[in-house]
Parts: sequence; structure tokens; C-alpha cells
Amino acid sequence: MARKLRTLLFSTLYPSSVRPGHGIFVETRLRELLKEGAGDIETRVLAPVPWFPSTHARHGDYAAMARTPRRERHNGIDVMHPRYLVVPKIGMHLAPATLAAAALRSARSMVAEGFDFDLIDAHYFYPDGVAAAVVARAMGKPLVITARGSDINLIAEHALPRNMMRWAARQASACVGVSQALVDAMAALGMPAERLHMLRNGVDLQRFSPQPQPQARAAIGFDGSPLLLSVGNLVPLKGHVLCIDALAELLPLHPQARLLIAGAGPERERLLQHAQARGVGASVNLIGAVPNAGLAAWYSAADFLLLASSREGWPNVLLEAMACGTPAIATRVGGVPEVMRHGAAGRLIAERTGTSLAAAVLAGLASGNDRAATRSYAEGFGWAATSRQQLEIFGRIATRVGEGVAQHA
Repeated sequence: MARKLRTLLFSTLYPSSVRPGHGIFVETRLRELLKEGAGDIETRVLAPVPWFPSTHARHGDYAAMARTPRRERHNGIDVMHPRYLVVPKIGMHLAPATLAAAALRSARSMVAEGFDFDLIDAHYFYPDGVAAAVVARAMGKPLVITARGSDINLIAEHALPRNMMRWAARQASACVGVSQALVDAMAALGMPAERLHMLRNGVDLQRFSPQPQPQARAAIGFDGSPLLLSVGNLVPLKGHVLCIDALAELLPLHPQARLLIAGAGPERERLLQHAQARGVGASVNLIGAVPNAGLAAWYSAADFLLLASSREGWPNVLLEAMACGTPAIATRVGGVPEVMRHGAAGRLIAERTGTSLAAAVLAGLASGNDRAATRSYAEGFGWAATSRQQLEIFGRIATRVGEGVAQHA
């Protein structure tokens, strides 16, 4: 009987009992991989956390990091959370080294316990992918690095991280992008073309399924005509402020329109102030972070999902909303056009402005929403095909390494 394929997922973007929504997209991909390869693959997770000295609540997210267990079983998976040092101001350049040092100790302890993994499955190219390349080289393990979006589209604009990412790509057996646009950007950075693969994200069609809109609205306690939803961290790149601008243009024509913004982050007060300044404060609700498992009701309640991002890799929120029957209105950035290839998906806007968002909402209202067609379109983006491709890549790499060991024995 063949031994199971053993992988070590390595990323600072991974949930914990203290921060259950942090890096949920990485956990989702792993969960689907384990489901597809049931009985054939075994995984542990190495999810380092920045060191912080205090767990006092006044320190907010930093305190949550400090409260993270050093080791836990999270959703059935063994997860280690070693601490690494992040130095203010110069942390961007030092993070790969401090991250690698912490991760190497933990990875070696896993092997000592008997979990001698076949490859490292790293997510986010910098600093995670670079640190993973150091660990892989030190331990003689093959490496797969998955790019997520901002690591390639933003961090790579800086010379030193860009050069370190190129080095890591040369150490890796495979480099993965979650959209073709991201793979093209990786190739443009000089990463080895023969090692690049596109493995799109999928959507959990059971977790995200349509609920009758009246019942969904009753469940969340909000109504609107139209009811608009924007989901994402409250940071500038997500463009929530543009959604508020769009609402301001819609209200004279649709006085019952309402905007719900789901997410947490440093922009909260600014968004509230902007809504007041635009005279739409009473029609905007910032509902805070919503657990991934609870988002289906919010998507089902909405008439449109608005995504006004300036950058994206492959935004999961689009497929989640569509799987609930809700079309999207989104900026034409990153992998978004690859997600929205059909009219049933919604509309892409030509300009990243509130005016363009509002115009698209009006056009969508005029044409009507066929929520069944939107759900049907989303059904073409299940996880199974992606997970099978991922298993094939991992299997080829592990087999190649095993054959090499046998030849040198």
C-alpha cells in the first residue's frame, strides 16, 4: 500500500482559533484539496504569527496575535503558530529572514515527531514564499509557491522584494497563480515560465447557495430597493468609499436604496465620515466582519454585490455572491474579467468611480436580474477541477523527488 502524500502548508495567512477569518481563502483551498484527495494526502500547517509582547485588548489585532496558541487543532488540522520578529520600518526587508528562522525550527520539529513531509506548499510570495524557499533548501524539500495578488501586483514594485521573489521562484519546483492575469505578471517579473501554473480559486457550492430573498433579508434585518453589498477589509484598495459615492448618486432616483459594507479595518471611521459628508449616512450600514460561513444570507439578501477594488488576484467574493444568485458589479482589474466572462455574472465597469458603479447598478435594474442564471454560471466554478490539478502537480513533484532519491541510493 502506497504511503499518503504528506504536505506542509506554510503561510502567515491562515486562520486560528483567535483570528478565525484571517486567511480563510488559504484554508478553503486546503480544505477542498483534502476533500478531493481523501485517503491519499495528509497535511499539517505551519502558520507563523508576528511576535507581540502583550495580550491586552487595548492593542487590538496585535493582542490577538499574541493570544494565538503556539499549536492547535483548527478545523481538524494540526497547526503550529511559531513567533517571528517584525521590526518596524525595516520589517519588509527583514521579514523573510526572521520568518524562515522561526519556521525552520518548527518544520524540523515536525519531522522529528514523525511527520516527514514530501513538499512545502507555500502561499503568498513575499515574505512567505521567500522564507519557505530558505526552509526548503535547508531541509532538502521540494517547494510549491502560490501567488495571491498583492504580493505580485504591489510588493514586487520594490526592488529588493522583487529580486528575492525571483530567487524563490528559481528554488521552487512549481509556482502557482490564482488567475491567468497573475501568472502573466509573474512571467513578466522573470519567474521561470516552465514552472508557472494557473490554478484558479473555486467556490463551495453547498456553503454558498441561494436563499429566498425575502427570508434572507428578514434574517439579516436589512432591506433596500436596491440593496447593495460590498464585502472586504476596510482598506483603501477595496474601494468602499466609491460604493458610498455610487449610493449618493442613486438615492435621488431610488430613495429606498441602501448600502451594506461587510468587513473590518482601519478605514471604518473614514467611511462613516464620508457617508455623512455625502448626505447618505442614514442609508449606509457598516456591519463589521461576517464569518465566511455566515455570508450566504447577506449575499442572498442583496440585489448586487459591488467590488470596487484597485487590485485583485482572484476575488472569492465574486463567486460566493454569484453562487447565491447575486450578480456583481466590479472593476476590471486583475483576475476579475476571468471570473466575469458572461452577462449572468454581472457587469464590469470601465472607470473606477462612483459614477460608473451607479450607472452599472441602474443598467442592471433596467435589465432585471435572472438569479437562477447567475447561480447556474457560478456552478461552473466548483473546486473539484482545481483540487485535482493541484494533486497532480504535487504528485508529479513528489514522484520526481522520490525517483531521484532512489537513483542516488
